[in-house]
Amino acid sequence: MNQKQLEQMKNGRGFVGALDQSGGSTPKALKAYGLTEDAWKNEDEMFDLIHQMRTRMIKSPAFATGKLVGVILFERTMRGQIDGMNTADYLWEKLSIVPFLKVDKGLQELQDGVQLMKPFPGLDDLLNDATKYHIFGTKMRSVIKEANEKGIKAIVDQQFEWGKQILAHDLVPILEPEVDIHCPDKAEAEQILKREILAHLDKLDRPVMLKITLPTEDNLYKEVIEHPNMLRVVALSGGYSREHANELLARNKGVIASFSRALAEGLSAQQSDEEFNATIEKSVDDVYQASIK
Repeated sequence: MNQKQLEQMKNGRGFVGALDQSGGSTPKALKAYGLTEDAWKNEDEMFDLIHQMRTRMIKSPAFATGKLVGVILFERTMRGQIDGMNTADYLWEKLSIVPFLKVDKGLQELQDGVQLMKPFPGLDDLLNDATKYHIFGTKMRSVIKEANEKGIKAIVDQQFEWGKQILAHDLVPILEPEVDIHCPDKAEAEQILKREILAHLDKLDRPVMLKITLPTEDNLYKEVIEHPNMLRVVALSGGYSREHANELLARNKGVIASFSRALAEGLSAQQSDEEFNATIEKSVDDVYQASIK
């Protein structure tokens, strides 16, 4: 494991950008970027367009300001290149940004108020590739829709099971048991989630990271943040506007952003480079300021 990257993820001032839209969320991300489905003929062309968008973001001056400590990549982005360099190498060597990889393959159907991750027999093979591409860590998402104890326990069990498999490859997992912001009993679900996470952390012998929905109760995850087996806690924007997500983030001490849609808010394929760079610079600065408060 790269010790400089480990130190940066533990103590670096800044936030984690999420550029990991997958097959299901890519059309929505491209639409927000001003590209409708008639802009591509097949999946390969669609992913080429999202890679162009991500490359434009990464190469913008905003990404060279030192305000991003890490970036989460989609698998195709990891395997792609920027200016002749593998994406992860470009991020670290050119920008000092730690590269992560999204490794889940989507969600199962709703059961017991949650959506577990789909089984992924090829996880070890992907993790082997990730180490070859100089990836530092991984991220995997599951979703909690209700305050169902059985379902939430199953979510956390699965996240930590995958986490241990990832740690065995000397990679740092970002566990992401997202609580849907529209969950009718969100505060109760978050209390159950916190309890289950702490129970699992006590049994680990190496640190992991955690990506959470901004909680209903400010500073709910204080004990998790301070746990010796927690490297860093980051937060998703979860459907909130960037402004509202930043407000919530600033109220949760020790949590930094890991925004995807909110980070790209306002960006358009039709913008000039000057307009695009100005928009993303403001976005990066706003998220950074909320992350360091």
